[in-house]
Amino acid sequence: MRYDTKIAVVVREDLAGWQKLNVTAFLSSGVAHAAADVVGEPYEDGSGNGYLPMFREPVLVYTADAPALTRTHHRALSREVATALYPVELFNTDNDVDNRAAVLAVEAADLDLAGLALRGPRKDVDKVLRGLRLHD
Repeated sequence: MRYDTKIAVVVREDLAGWQKLNVTAFLSSGVAHAAADVVGEPYEDGSGNGYLPMFREPVLVYTADAPALTRTHHRALSREVATALYPVELFNTDNDVDNRAAVLAVEAADLDLAGLALRGPRKDVDKVLRGLRLHD
C-alpha cells in the first residue's frame, strides 16, 4: 500500500550504534504526535493480550553526515514539514525540561543535529530528503 504521507528519520552517520538507536527512538516518539491518524489501532494476540498501537505506515531511516543533516533540516523548515529534532546537546541532559531548554538556547541555523524525523505529504518529504541514502 502506498500512503499519501511519509515518515522518515535521518540519523547522523558518525554516531555510535547505541546513539543512532536512541536518537531514532526519541524522534519516532515525536512523530507519533504529528497527527491523530499516524498511529493505528491497538494490537491483540490470539490469547487476548493487548499491545500498544504502532505507526500505520512504514518508517524509513536514512543516514547523513553533519552538513547533509543541516541541509535537510533547512529544507524541512522551508517546506513547513512537521519535524522532530535531536541536537547533540540532548546526550548531556536527562529530562524533558532540560531537553527543551537545550533546544531553545540555540538558533536554528546553529543547531548541531544528531538526527531529525519528518512526517508530511510524500512529495514534500521526498524533496526534503533528496540526496540522502537509506541507513544500512
